[in-house]
Amino acid sequence: MKKVLQSLAIVLLSISMVSAQEKPEVKIGGALRYNFNYSSWKDHQKTKFGYDMLAFSPQVSYRGVKLNVEYRLYAEEFGAGFLRYGYVGYNFNKQDEIHIGLTQVPLGIQKYNSHSYYLGMGYYLGIEDDYDMGVKFIHTGDKFDYQLAFFTNSEEVLFGSESESTPRRYSYDVAGRNKEVNQVNLKIVYKYGNKFKQQLGASFLYGGLYNLDTYRTGDNIAFAFHYELNYNKFDLKAQALSYEKNPENAQGESEQVVSLAAYNLYYDAAAKATLYTLGIGYSIPVKWKPISDIQIYNDFAYLDKNVSAFEESISNTTGIMVHAGGVYAYIEYINARNQPWFGPEWTNAFSTGDPNTDWHYRFNINIGYYF
Repeated sequence: MKKVLQSLAIVLLSISMVSAQEKPEVKIGGALRYNFNYSSWKDHQKTKFGYDMLAFSPQVSYRGVKLNVEYRLYAEEFGAGFLRYGYVGYNFNKQDEIHIGLTQVPLGIQKYNSHSYYLGMGYYLGIEDDYDMGVKFIHTGDKFDYQLAFFTNSEEVLFGSESESTPRRYSYDVAGRNKEVNQVNLKIVYKYGNKFKQQLGASFLYGGLYNLDTYRTGDNIAFAFHYELNYNKFDLKAQALSYEKNPENAQGESEQVVSLAAYNLYYDAAAKATLYTLGIGYSIPVKWKPISDIQIYNDFAYLDKNVSAFEESISNTTGIMVHAGGVYAYIEYINARNQPWFGPEWTNAFSTGDPNTDWHYRFNINIGYYF
């Protein structure tokens, strides 16, 4: 932490310098996406086609200090507008940098542990593509990468002492009467191989869960081991991630489940579980104007819950991604059992589950223009 604090001091000093400075570099990016899907479990209107989201992504660089932001606009029922991420960064050199603000949590395979438009099951459990408020130091070496971070809390827009975490957010986090606080993350990756580029990684998370009823703080613990392989046009992602959330709830409230929230919606999840994931992809370069690249992929996930009476959650996504200029189109078939968003089970799918549920599927096409 000493190195992180020293780095933070240097960043603040750099920002406060008053001198002749070069012209800032500004880039404005974003995306507009539309979505079509057919959902097997819906009794009526199984097919829908409409607006997905609009994103704005400004990037600013000024005397080595940079700003990265992505703000998304969804439908009102899914939370309308909110930040995906937004942080100030500083590059000390080609290997070391620091992020301050709403930045990605260094846990498991990054940037994504999946190939799918819908991401993997870990995203819906708050352990893939997750962003929290804090400070993060990043080192990128020839053989070893590491990240060290401290997060005071998840995304917050309400600052009252009794305020629950808002569900109007991109990343899934613990919500309801518990709040994520004072979290430390450490991630180390070893890179090796020439023709077969490989990575072995380990991640650790330890933080608190502050309860608004008891005023006591429980534990939030997770650790992950992952392996990545890239060979020619082929890639593989394999990961095992275990987590334990030990809230200090009020008497009579179950501590075997926790509430998660994002997109203005809530559901429950097992407080202790291990998530196993395996994804493979193969990219095919083509010269069919305007199409330049096609990737075929398959992502599998299995959630093993520590409570034996809880039903497991399983999902498998098979898809094709087509890249044409600024357009990315994802054509996917998602087959799942006991997972929110991919079946009629919602509140308890990730917790107790339904032993009598069938397998459900969604055929989905997402078309986005990225600029």
